[in-house]
Amino acid sequence: MQETILILDFGSQYTQLIARRIRELNVYCEIHPYNHFPEITPFIKGVILSGSPFSVLDKEAPKPDLSKIKGKLPLLGLCYGAQYIAHAFGGKVLPSKIREYGRANLSFIDHREKLFNDVNAGSQVWMSHGDTVSDMPTGAKLIASTGDVHIAGYKIEGEQTYAVQFHPEVTHTTAGGMLLRNFVVDICGCHQQWTPVSFIENTVAELKQKIQNDKVVLGLSGGVDSSVAAMLLHKAIGKNLYCIFVDNGLLRKNEFESVLHSYEEMGLNVKGVDAKMEFLSELKGISDPEKKRKTIGRVFIEIFDKEAHLIEEVKWLAQGTIYPDVIESISVKGPSATIKSHHNVGGLPDFMKLKVVEPLNTLFKDEVRKVGRALQIPENILGRHPFPGPGLAIRILGDITHEKVRILQEVDYIFINGLKTSGLYDSVWQAGAIFLPVQSVGVMGDERTYENAVCLRAVTSHDGMTADWCHLPYEFLGKMSNEIINKVKGINRVVYDISSKPPATIEWE
Repeated sequence: MQETILILDFGSQYTQLIARRIRELNVYCEIHPYNHFPEITPFIKGVILSGSPFSVLDKEAPKPDLSKIKGKLPLLGLCYGAQYIAHAFGGKVLPSKIREYGRANLSFIDHREKLFNDVNAGSQVWMSHGDTVSDMPTGAKLIASTGDVHIAGYKIEGEQTYAVQFHPEVTHTTAGGMLLRNFVVDICGCHQQWTPVSFIENTVAELKQKIQNDKVVLGLSGGVDSSVAAMLLHKAIGKNLYCIFVDNGLLRKNEFESVLHSYEEMGLNVKGVDAKMEFLSELKGISDPEKKRKTIGRVFIEIFDKEAHLIEEVKWLAQGTIYPDVIESISVKGPSATIKSHHNVGGLPDFMKLKVVEPLNTLFKDEVRKVGRALQIPENILGRHPFPGPGLAIRILGDITHEKVRILQEVDYIFINGLKTSGLYDSVWQAGAIFLPVQSVGVMGDERTYENAVCLRAVTSHDGMTADWCHLPYEFLGKMSNEIINKVKGINRVVYDISSKPPATIEWE
């Protein structure tokens, strides 16, 4: 077991950000719903209470029992967490006379407290609350104020219980990272030993103990998550890991062959399955995006199940589920966990009656990449842009045909290669091309044409939840347009998508 900071989630939009900031300190942490937190063990070194969209004055407000935590472990309440500690332990919370949202500055800091080591008076903090602590809880002393909020921070004397009414986890709080470091390292005593190398060592040891000599089957996608999961399992059980990489005919041009070759060079026990005809046959005549997705999922399950049954006595199904998927599947409104369907790759565990192993289910996406680099996975896999599970099917608007797939693969190949050769690929979070269900008039030579249009899409983002269209150079876009129209038969018009998310989505379907 490892040192852990426990984050109790009250539904804040910033809860995952708290976890990411602590992980950046090389300290392991876990997020749990406020009413479904785990048994307190010696490995839990401290607890953080998140913010919340609720007011502590609401009848429906989250009100956990902190008796096993407060006064026994270091405790830090943030925003709603600070207000709840006050409300529950002898203080008073009232609606703010001035609703404070946005930037503020600390006008007073008690530098005798470890929480504010190297945090300067006057430093900027980020407020987001409609209530305020008017009276501190029993036994508390003031440790921070802003110009408008007198009790911006307090500590309960005789305990390692701290609270602040601002959000140190957001970048707008300039010394927020230092405050969290002070709590996690100086107050909780964590040793900052949670690194990609330590994660690999611990995970491989756990996988060996859990799986022993059983056989495991894993569906590879060519993406980062499944590739890193495969290498962790390979280190633990070697040839007892059976990888299946299915070509659904909707991958990028030459991707199946190049990625399969990379997997073989990595030493994985991998079988490539050419299923292009099965997928394209089943998709014939289907235009509805949701029907496309369901059809692709169903056919994948059928093919994967058939291939898995060729492996004798397989006991486990491995999946590349990562931590945000797990967090999002657990409701903070109740104690039960509701797993989203995409965790199960369309229902595979129930369908196949296999035990499930998820080596990455405690990692964020950027951490998966760091682990991958420590495992020496090739950069052409780790650095790949995200690619939708249904592949080019949801980048072809309307029905899917062999000819449309061929055209889009050629367009996509030119665009992605152009980004790479121009040195733009790594500055783009995700890019691709969309085959539009429209034709337009054009002129090629002395002839009039009536052919297809494609749209290029490139976005910048941190996590895909929000995204901005990428401001690619006009010269580059012009070059791409000329090259696509000249080289791809059937295309006579190229447009560029300048929509951001929200209100648009990254993919068109």
